[in-house]
Amino acid sequence: MAELNKLTIAEARDAMRKGDLTSAELTEACLTEIEGAGALGAFVHNTPDLAREQAKAADARIKAGDAPDMCGIPLGIKDLFCTKGVASQAGSRILEGFVPEYESTVSQNLLDNGAVMLGKLNMDEFAMGSSNETSVYGNAVNPWKVDDRKLTPGGSSGGSASAVAADLCLAATGTDTGGSIRQPAAFTGITGIKPTYGRCSRWGVVAFASSLDQAGPMTKSVRDAAIMLEAMCGHDMKDSTSADLPVPNFEAMLTGDIKGKKIGIPKEYRMDGMPDEIEALWAKGADMLRDAGAEMVDISLPHTKYALPAYYVIAPAEASSNLARYDGVRYGHRAKLGQGDGINEMYEKTRAEGFGDEVQRRVMVGTYVLSAGFYDAYYNRARKVRALIKKDFDDVFAQGIDAILTPATPSAAFGLGEMENADPVKMYLNDVFTVTVNLAGLPGISVPAGLDAQGLPLGLQLIGRPWEEGDLLNIAHEVEARAGFVAKPQKWW
Repeated sequence: MAELNKLTIAEARDAMRKGDLTSAELTEACLTEIEGAGALGAFVHNTPDLAREQAKAADARIKAGDAPDMCGIPLGIKDLFCTKGVASQAGSRILEGFVPEYESTVSQNLLDNGAVMLGKLNMDEFAMGSSNETSVYGNAVNPWKVDDRKLTPGGSSGGSASAVAADLCLAATGTDTGGSIRQPAAFTGITGIKPTYGRCSRWGVVAFASSLDQAGPMTKSVRDAAIMLEAMCGHDMKDSTSADLPVPNFEAMLTGDIKGKKIGIPKEYRMDGMPDEIEALWAKGADMLRDAGAEMVDISLPHTKYALPAYYVIAPAEASSNLARYDGVRYGHRAKLGQGDGINEMYEKTRAEGFGDEVQRRVMVGTYVLSAGFYDAYYNRARKVRALIKKDFDDVFAQGIDAILTPATPSAAFGLGEMENADPVKMYLNDVFTVTVNLAGLPGISVPAGLDAQGLPLGLQLIGRPWEEGDLLNIAHEVEARAGFVAKPQKWW
């Protein structure tokens, strides 16, 4: 079995159970691949010794017949997840040297299932960005390339997307606040699902916007996403927003039968200036679902146009509150003080040095919209708009719609540096198809479904009913089967 790192979770699991492969062999294959992939900037803290130790323990569990589905699977963990004894910086200078004494619930769930941690993955600073260019480690790079242009892997989970697409690991964790799993997945030709808000615990995940953040898997196939999501989920007493609901066997729900399912096509997602390729892919997705026996229904989500502005009031407001705790007093970076500097100067200098431009921009916007005199005009109004956006989805689902089909992104991956000095709003527009899902707390998945004229991957997004990830994965599985997307990036790194 050559090139073990190219296996899917399902393939590796089945091979290990048959005795054709060990986790130790699989882990070594990934570690070797990571060593030669520095040009991608995907891994930022490597843990080879820990990985080998975990692989050995996983092999013992498999041999003893006590092996959950994720047992022995080598993963990358986004740097936003706190990992016990391993640096966790959230891509920021202000958390320099921070090594947690505890493990996030999601990564602990995966470890309890016998998964192997290869290391921590690059990301936009505090998950704020759509291109992985705000990271203190430097940008991650998309393994897909056009000529000599280096492309963004998307953000904020750019390192996760790059690592999975380049087969450095079998899968990775990501987080999604406004599209940070689905957009990078679309840009790199992989699958990424953001589950319903509350399905995965947020405990131990460095907070950006607490009412929007949600962890999810980034994988090579829909089946892998189903396997990994089941291991990540579960009620957690340490997170007050964690849902006390049973976790289904998502993989068992991949029946491929979607006859009679009603799939909504929202007219509001037909944006002005949308590339013809995106429009064509969307139409192709609808045809594939129709051929599988689903019924296409034109629907309206009238408040969609207000989603982006509402998101960019609510998310920075919550970020300004969450990031107030980073002051250089107890952990992380602390600025050198001059003679006569007091506590206020220490806070100011530490935060000015520790936070990058994009984080500072969002903290200032958030502080402004929460300030006296502007709270009602901005923050409260945005919350009301959010309620209307959620009601749009509720109304559509009440009419019997099972899932909604949209493009995942307004374009294929763009070049690194191409938007860096542009108006930040242009970068924010990358989230135009994804933020509604976070505002409404719904599950959403991006599935690779085609290539653009340059040969770059494009994704389709499916939005599901709350808590119906199994149904959503089954519909996505059918799209995946019919799209037949097997393209891989040519190795240049």
